Amino acid sequence: MRVKGGVTTRRRHKKVLKRTKGYRDGRKNQYRVAKQALMKADSYAFVSRKIRKRDFRSLWITRLNAALQPFEIQYSRFIYAASRKRVLINRKMLSELAITEPKAFEEVVKFVKA
Repeated sequence: MRVKGGVTTRRRHKKVLKRTKGYRDGRKNQYRVAKQALMKADSYAFVSRKIRKRDFRSLWITRLNAALQPFEIQYSRFIYAASRKRVLINRKMLSELAITEPKAFEEVVKFVKA
């Protein structure tokens, strides 16, 4: 007697089609096309999680550079001086300080420049 895998196959197909709900054309309801679309989407999602980290770091650096303009110090020189002075505030927190607490940011800049 042969084993028929109808239930298993249907479950697998339904799982894929449930995840592709909202896709356009055959990508939402044709299993083979939906599976390919899902694989591509998952690979994009994986890569983009890595890219997001790069993008945010770039944003923080841009914000810091803009915030440092009034103090007449370049971003690269500021970071170098901060590391020499053992300032342990990362770029994310420095950019947040520059936006939300300008006075505190100014104190940090003065400390680093001194």
